Formats: sequence, structure tokens, C-alpha cells
Amino acid sequence: MKISFLGATKIVTGSNFLVETKNTKFLIDCGMFQGSKSINRMNYEPFRFNPKEIDFMVLSHAHIDHSGRVPKLIKEGFKGDIYSTKATVDLCSIMLPDSGHIQEMENEWDNRKRRRSGEKLREPLYTLKEAEESLRYFKPVLYDQKIELNEEVTLRFRDAGHILGSSIIELWIKEEEGKETKLVFSGDLGRRDRPILKDPYLIDEADYLIVESTYGNKLHHPSEDDTKELISIINTTVKRGGNVVIPSFAVERAQDIIYELNKYYTAYIKTEDQDFLNVPVYVDSPLTVSATEIFLRNPDCFDEDTLNLINIGNNPLDFYNLKYTRTVEESRQLNISKESKVIISASGMCTAGRIKHHLKHNLWRKESSIVFVGYQAKGTLGRRIKEGEKVVKIFGEEIQVNAEICSLEGFSGHADREGIIQWIKSFKNKPKKIFVVHGEEDAIEEVSKKIKEELNIITHIPELGESLSIEGESVLPGGRLEIDRRSKEFREIEENIEKVKSIFLPTFQRLEYGANSGTNSEKLNNIKNKLIEIQKDILDLNMLLADSKKRGK
Repeated sequence: MKISFLGATKIVTGSNFLVETKNTKFLIDCGMFQGSKSINRMNYEPFRFNPKEIDFMVLSHAHIDHSGRVPKLIKEGFKGDIYSTKATVDLCSIMLPDSGHIQEMENEWDNRKRRRSGEKLREPLYTLKEAEESLRYFKPVLYDQKIELNEEVTLRFRDAGHILGSSIIELWIKEEEGKETKLVFSGDLGRRDRPILKDPYLIDEADYLIVESTYGNKLHHPSEDDTKELISIINTTVKRGGNVVIPSFAVERAQDIIYELNKYYTAYIKTEDQDFLNVPVYVDSPLTVSATEIFLRNPDCFDEDTLNLINIGNNPLDFYNLKYTRTVEESRQLNISKESKVIISASGMCTAGRIKHHLKHNLWRKESSIVFVGYQAKGTLGRRIKEGEKVVKIFGEEIQVNAEICSLEGFSGHADREGIIQWIKSFKNKPKKIFVVHGEEDAIEEVSKKIKEELNIITHIPELGESLSIEGESVLPGGRLEIDRRSKEFREIEENIEKVKSIFLPTFQRLEYGANSGTNSEKLNNIKNKLIEIQKDILDLNMLLADSKKRGK
């Protein structure tokens, strides 16, 4: 087996890995490079492989730095299936077309400058239509479902706890008779005890591990502290007559903030603190609005606390004075209105979208506050503001930075250094070697050093384009139970599980939160809760079955 590291090497974006076996070539992720102009230009470079020769792709999650070049991949000849969780398919159905629209708009802007300077015009990376067409290649797979992709490769997704539908990828690869290698890719690893989502799944074993390191040189503050700090920033900013502008990723970070504000607004209602209640909170991003609707259609991804809130009729993604805006005119009005407000808008790194308009209207105001709650890639507008630039250019206009700049990394959806190390420590059978990716050089090097010191595991920091060969490992007697040796009983159980899924999942997917206003809401909620419990039972049975196989019983 050979692994080629074609993105997210000593940088955070552009996740892309090519795995080659004797008869198969497949990709893990195909993300967009994001950051400075030189990094962005990498998206237009030819792939380091022939897309027509790729048999299939496995996608860890929907964030654009992991999925954003999928339409380009298909545009250049890829015809295979793209395996991901259902929630990832749902999110890609809005995020990739949105990205296609941005590519067209930015290309039009770029071509106007090229035309004036006499340079050759270029096509967009891909169009909205091409992004929409790419969605038909997606194949949804449930968490914990072990499936044979072909005779050489078996796949299973585990919950990574990073965003809705995010996955740790387990791969079993056979190349010769009696030899098998287990490769695990962490994807973007989430944090424990975060709102809405479950904790990252703890993996038992791996021969080789590819692990992310975004915050590998940092330790996060407790999220509760940052929530209190956010409330304090809102109160202080409103008292001096300014706005609080929060650049936020449309998926997960925006929902996390809404969830936390929901708790505080509920608490303030009980104390009748009208000053705080009168502060309007606007979610000004059509993509975020659509993503929030998708969240409510995928409660099987929620943790127990969030499900309990839903069960008692408390929508955790709504609260008093929360307003969602969709139209351009509604967005414009936010910058015309004189009232103090909170504006949550995309993109999270301030590279595109409505957030740039809100920054243009608030950065120069000393009364306002800009609050960063997510990772800012090197070279992005968000990173430059966060690092203290006093003048930035937005839409060709120089803007003075007078607003208060705040950073609350406790809202991050990435595990910090200790979170990564503790997750690796949970492996019962440790990997022989760990490849550290998806981080800037300082973060990668610090995680790599900690792994060597605390776990005594060999690490490797790949270079962009580097290819490494990995030899298969013999399957020991009494070890992993091969699929073709399963007992008839196991096969029958699995077939019955699939039958149950096929009956209830389509119904479950149609029961959107608050849909069918003519339906009795209490009866609708009861049906949804029963379906959630059925899905939990199915997942528990899958895990029990997998455990029984592993022990050979």
C-alpha cells in the first residue's frame, strides 16, 4: 500500500490523501486550499493524479477545506462513488453549491481586473451548476456500519464530534492472502463535552494513524469560560452603543454559539433582566440558516443533553430575540439600523460572504467588537485582523481597525494538544507509526514531539506530494474475523438490521423539526422520539455485533 500526502501538509487546509493498493486507487478527502493568494492558487493547479483512475473517495466531513475540490475532481474525470455519512451528504448539498456560487462571483471579479491589465481571462474553479451535479456521486453511510467497498478495502465511519456528520475513518486494506493493514484517519477531531454533538469515538486499534494537529500547540480555555466572556463582551459593547460582529463558520460554530446563547437567554428570562433580553441577535447567512435546518433533520447525531432539550419542547437552536435573515436587503438593513445588535455571519475566516460587509461597517467603529470564535488560516483577512493589522483592505477600500478585537478559542470545534494526545492514548493497541497532518508547522511539530515523548510512537511529518509505502501485516489466528468467514448467524443479524434501517430511515429523514404545521406537534414529537430510540438500539446492536466478531464469539 502507498499513501500520498497531497494537501494539509504543514498547513491546515487542502485535505487530500491518495491511497494505492495493488488493484485500487482511492482518495480520502478532496479539500480546498484556503489562505493567502499563493495558497489559494494551489486550487487551480492540476491534481497530482489522474482523476479518471480513482476508483472511489471517502469524505471525512463537509467543511470546504475537506470537500471543496470535489466538483473540480468530477469536472476533470472522476466517476466513482463518494462515501460519507448522511449528515455530511446533507451539508454538502448546500455547502458545495454555495462554494460554486462564490467561485463564479470571485472569478468574475478577478476577470475584470485581468481584462483591465490585459491578462488572459480564466474560468472559475467550478460553477454552481457543476457543484450541484457533483452531489449525485455521494453515497451516504451510517456511523458504525462496516462495509466492503471492494475485495481489498473495508470502511467504517466513527463519530469525530467535530461538526454534524464528521467522521473518524477506519480502513482495513488487504493486498495479499493472509495480510491486512488497518489505517485510521482522524479527520478533524472534535472536543469532549461540547454542546450538541457526541464526544469523539475512541478507537481500539490501528496499524497506522493519520492525525490532525490544528490546535496542536494550544490548550483551550474551558468552553464555559468563553461563553461567559462572550456574554460580557455583548453587554459591554451594547452599553457603549456598538455592534458585536462574530465571523462564524456556517456549520457547527454558528450552531454552538446559538446553543450557548439559548441557555443564557433562558436564564435571563427567569431573572427578568430586560437589558440583556432586548439585545437582538441576527444570524445573517443563508448558508447558516440552511445548515441549522439540516441540524434539526439529523438528531441522531446529537448528544444526550441536546436530545433531552428537544424532548421537552425546547429548540436548542432558537431563543427569544434570535432572528434569521436570508435576503440581501435584510442584510443591508443591519448596517443601516442604529440599534446595537449581535451579528453572526459567514465566512468564518472572513474570506467571502456577507461578513466582509459587516466588517467594513464596523471595523472602523471603536464602539463595536469583532469576536473570532474559530480557526483563522494564515493569510486570510480574519487572521490579519486577529494578529493586529491596523488597516485592512475590504472591497478595494482601506478600513481602519478601531473596533475591539476578541478571540474566544474555547468555541473551537478542534481538539487541542491534550485532546489529541488523550484520544491517541485511548487506543488499546497503539499504532506503529503516526503521520501528523492538518496543522501549521509549530502545531505539527509540538504534537509530534508529545507523541514521541508520552506514547513512544514513531511519528512522521509529511511534505506536500510525499508518497510512502506501507507493508501489510499478517492476520494472526484469533485476531480479526474476516468477512468471508462470518458465521451464518452474524450474516442474518446484519441483514435484519439493514431491513429495519430501510423501513424507518426514510420516514425519519422526512420528519423535519416543526414541519407539517397541520400535524399534532405532540404526536409528531412522540413519533420522532421513538424513531431516535430505535436508531440508538440499532447502533448499540451494531457495536455489540462488532465486539462479538472481534472476540471471535
